[in-house]
Amino acid sequence: MTAPDPGRVLRSALLAWGLGHLAIGRRRTGLVLLAAEILSVLLLFWLTIGLADTSAYLVPFVAGVAFIVIWTWQAVDAYRSAQALQAARPPTPRRSPAAGIGWLSVPLLLWGTGFWLIGAHTATPASVLDRFVTEWSADDLGPDWPSDVRAEASVAAASLGNGPDRFNGVRIQILSEVDGRAIAVAEATHYERRASRFLWIFPGSELVPVADERVLTFELEAAPVELTGGGDVGAVQWELVAATADS
Repeated sequence: MTAPDPGRVLRSALLAWGLGHLAIGRRRTGLVLLAAEILSVLLLFWLTIGLADTSAYLVPFVAGVAFIVIWTWQAVDAYRSAQALQAARPPTPRRSPAAGIGWLSVPLLLWGTGFWLIGAHTATPASVLDRFVTEWSADDLGPDWPSDVRAEASVAAASLGNGPDRFNGVRIQILSEVDGRAIAVAEATHYERRASRFLWIFPGSELVPVADERVLTFELEAAPVELTGGGDVGAVQWELVAATADS
């Protein structure tokens, strides 16, 4: 029986877990890996849906990275096993089949960047406020925010004037975060130049924000999150529950 080509084995292993092992006759290992991939995809989907937008956002993110690491490991293992079956190792071709492993950097890059487009939006008070300020400064507060919050935000925006740069001097800071509740404020600021020293020797200057007045006061609360069929896992989602215009 002719030993399978390592390059073909590698390409099969990159398509799905276990296909490379099936190609070299390791049926049990191949079937176990294929079943494990199906279960892993379902588990990753479950974790992402349930936790990606909560304080436990790192759980699905790390699980996704681990999925790609295992994908790489089983492909390399199948490739090396196929090489070991060769009677004599042929010379490395100009384009080594092992270079195909580099293609797994694509899903790793997509996961590593794309995850943050859907995840962690309500994981912390800061992430909620960042999303709010982005929409507020674009005059695009949607129905996801409470109606009284939108009303107070409109009042506060009007107090800043009508120019396109009216939000440039607004600073958001969290004053307290205790027992699942947080208080934050939006302040109108200006910048003052103050003397400073570089390496405690060379004189210089720096711009420092100075608060002029408080524009909005925010109240945020953390709500527990339960995984579907998994109960309470200690994760929370932060919500902006109230806002008060201060000017």
